[in-house]
Amino acid sequence: MSGVPSSKFHQIPDALWERIDLILPIYEASPKGGRPRLPMRNVVSGILYVLATGCQWKAMPRDFGSGSAIHAYFQEWTESGVFAELWELALAEYDALKGIDWKWQSLDGAITKSPLGGEKNRQKPDRSRQAGCEAIDAGGWPRRALGHRGRRRQCA
Repeated sequence: MSGVPSSKFHQIPDALWERIDLILPIYEASPKGGRPRLPMRNVVSGILYVLATGCQWKAMPRDFGSGSAIHAYFQEWTESGVFAELWELALAEYDALKGIDWKWQSLDGAITKSPLGGEKNRQKPDRSRQAGCEAIDAGGWPRRALGHRGRRRQCA
């Protein structure tokens, strides 16, 4: 591993890295030994790569390090509030440089249908057993009108 990700788009500039590095947790070497930790700059670059591209953690380029290890850092930092703190500092810095008109904030959202469509053990609807234009015969099979084999009928 070269230590620096190959994608120039995902390299973090030194000035930005100095500010990010102050927020990240400090990890001591384990007294039991073991595998050394990934370079934190590669971990942050790998996280930004996944967030920017939408790829799976294990599908990220090996230049960043192990996808599983970087995902573990991401989960740990999310739970400990590292990203929230970075967001707050970025907002404060932008506010100091350009100014944020806080009274004009908005939140974007969307309301969509649930992919599972509700509870699994819900009551069945009270509908007839006829599906579309087909009648159901005594055996429970759809029955088509005679003389219309091979043609599709339009439902009213």
